[in-house]
Amino acid sequence: MSTGTAPRKPRIALMGEFSAGKSTLSNLLMGVRPLPEKVTATRLSPVWIKYGSEAPYRVNVDGSQSPVSINRLEDVPVEETRYINLSIEADILEVCDLIDFPGISDPNMSSIVWERMLEEIDAVIWCTHANQAWRQSEAAVWENMPEIVQQNSILLITRYDKLTNERDRLRVFKRVSRETKGQFGGIFPVSLLQAIKAGEDYELWDASGAGPFTEHLIDTIEKLSALTARTDHPLYTHGTEDSIPAPAPIVPRSVSPRRVARPEGTERRKTRPITRIEPQN
Repeated sequence: MSTGTAPRKPRIALMGEFSAGKSTLSNLLMGVRPLPEKVTATRLSPVWIKYGSEAPYRVNVDGSQSPVSINRLEDVPVEETRYINLSIEADILEVCDLIDFPGISDPNMSSIVWERMLEEIDAVIWCTHANQAWRQSEAAVWENMPEIVQQNSILLITRYDKLTNERDRLRVFKRVSRETKGQFGGIFPVSLLQAIKAGEDYELWDASGAGPFTEHLIDTIEKLSALTARTDHPLYTHGTEDSIPAPAPIVPRSVSPRRVARPEGTERRKTRPITRIEPQN
């Protein structure tokens, strides 16, 4: 348990298969593109993104550190690198760390590259492509996640706008909800590109599905902050919430990711989701 220092921030992993929208999601959450566009489709080790302005570096599998160039990340040896540390001054990173995982199904990359980082996480935002949502390979990985991680995680059905009619949208949403019942804290269909293009148009923001998702994300970060204040160890290493030490006094922190902070003194803003969604029990 932490003593004499501020509680550690929750660590939220961005996961999913290749081209499921993880890079667009990180752009949405931070308001900036964390990596140069040319490297988003390359073989890359997990990227641990924290608040700050520190120069990027990689942590090798032996624990040593080496500086890296943000424009030469394709040169980082994947098999020898545990993760790349990247610092950005983005609002959401003041209240949590984001760990961007490579695609879990990349045939050119050993699963060991991302599996060895699972022990660092507290929760996951999992992206699944609407046109082939929740494939067997995704379910196989997810079923091995500890229950405490599952219950604090979010499933995004991305590129939902690619489903051109309401019948297909409801069919996909119902199937994914049925197949993942009880395995996520919330499931949300969303068009991430539409959310980014919405700018300050909150009607379009909510219509993209980003409104309900980010409201739920705020609540999740607040819940995770209470849990991580009780232990220095990531929740992945805990079997259940009951195994976490008794709570210590917690100083409330303001949660303010990009575009999703609730204005001071106002009630939760009504949103217009693409389809009605309720967090799973």
